[in-house]
Parts: sequence; C-alpha cells; structure tokens
Amino acid sequence: MPSLKDLRNRINSVKSTQKITKAMQMVAASKLRRAQEAAEAARPYSDRMERVVGALAANVAGQEGAPRLLAGSGSDQRHLLVVATAERGLCGGFNSSIARAAKAKIEDLREDGKDVKILCIGRKGRDALKREYGDIIIDTIELAGIRQIGFGEAQPIARRLNEMFDADEFDVCTVFFNTFVSVVSQVVTEQQLIPVDPAANGEAPPDLGGAIYEYEPEESEILADLLPRNVAVQVFKVLLENAASEQGARMSAMDNATRNAGDMIDKLTLQYNRSRQAVITKELIEIISGADAV
Repeated sequence: MPSLKDLRNRINSVKSTQKITKAMQMVAASKLRRAQEAAEAARPYSDRMERVVGALAANVAGQEGAPRLLAGSGSDQRHLLVVATAERGLCGGFNSSIARAAKAKIEDLREDGKDVKILCIGRKGRDALKREYGDIIIDTIELAGIRQIGFGEAQPIARRLNEMFDADEFDVCTVFFNTFVSVVSQVVTEQQLIPVDPAANGEAPPDLGGAIYEYEPEESEILADLLPRNVAVQVFKVLLENAASEQGARMSAMDNATRNAGDMIDKLTLQYNRSRQAVITKELIEIISGADAV
C-alpha cells in the first residue's frame, strides 16, 4: 500500500499533467478555427478542379496523344503511396488511422504482385511505417516549423511528384490523409492523384452528347498548365484537410486526457483521505491502549 507521501507526490504529478493537457487543448482550439476555415475555403475550388480534370480524363480515355497525367503510363505495376500525417503526436488516433489504411493498401498491392514505394509527408507517418516498410520509403517531407500551411508548401511536393512521373518512376500515385468533418470526426481518405481518376469524386463522367470543345489558346498549352496545377491544388487540399483534422483530433484527445486526469485526481484524493484517516485512527488506538496500560 503506498504511503501518504507517495500519494501526495502522485496527486501533484497528475495535477501538473492536467495543466499541460488543458493548455494543449486550448492551443489546439485556437489553431483549429483558422485551420478549419482554410480547409473549408479550399474545398469548392479543389472539388471543381477535380471534376473538370476528371471530365477531361474521361473524354480522352483511349485516345492517342492524350497527356500522360490524364491517360496514365499505360500500366499500373508501380505504385507510389503518399502518406500524409502530422509532425507531432498527442492527437489521438489521427496518425495511426492513416498509417493503418496505408498498410492495408500496401498489402493488397503486394498480393496482386505490384511494386510499391512510399513518400511520407510528416515524421509520424515515417515512424509508423519504417519498421515494416523502411526499405520502400524513398523520402520524408517534413513541414515542422510552418505556422500556417500555404500553397507554397504544396507546390514543391506537387512538382516533385510530376517530375517523378515524367521520369517514369511510378505509374499510379495515391495519397492518404484525413478529411476534416468535425472536432470528433476525421475520415481517412484515399485519393488517386496521378493519373486522374474520372470516378474519384463518386460522380459518373458527364455525357457531352458528342460535343466538341475548342480551346483558346491551344489545347496542349492549356493542359500543360492545368494538369500540373491540378496536382498542386489537390496536394494543397490534402495539407489543409490534414492540418484541420490534426488540430481537431488533438483538441478532442487533450480534452479526454484532461477529464481522465481529473477523475484520477479524485480517486487518488479519496484514497489519500482514507489512508490518512486510517493512520490517524491507528495512532489514536495506540495512544488509548498505552493510557489503559498505565
């Protein structure tokens, strides 16, 4: 049975932890509003861009001379999985849920005889995957120290993906991230970035009724700018959704931790009071017994 001193030390320790979790909860709450607004503001543009490019991909399917970012390389043997997680922990199951989805995808692809490579965005994704799949992790992109995610952080990542695809290093690129729904709900999402999947948004490709589009300037010039920009826009959406989801998950996790610390303090205080009362009762009995003996 712990002594009174041990109980006091443990109560003080839990109280200190509770102060930390409460402070982290408040910081996450202050960051969440800004991150949520940024993610929600980017959704209409990224969704519309995805639909436009998806319609183009459906129209050029099977045509000769179609851009590779739309038509693909003609194979699906080599897969690149982009696993986007956080730089820090203490955010509940945010990082582990993304890692589990990526692991399941890797095993499915390997069962089908596919070649898999992993590009991690965030240290936690690398830490979760390096033990089992360290040999296929090609690099880790760290975003630590960035106070607010901007398009400037997405462009280098998208540029690297486009360069790798042009260099014929992979055939299909899929990204894993969390879509922000609410503070207590973040949905693990799998999205194919390269080549564009016409049915990625869950909608059937539109029936154009045989209509022919005329491009001004030339079609190749427009698509040369539009397709790489779409990759950057989708990567930007991934980073924003992840940032909002991370803060929501951390706020919820720290709130639960603060409540659990309060419950633990109550239990320890009750145990401390009972032990203290037992010590006092024992001392009184010893005094009374000694007085009777005299």
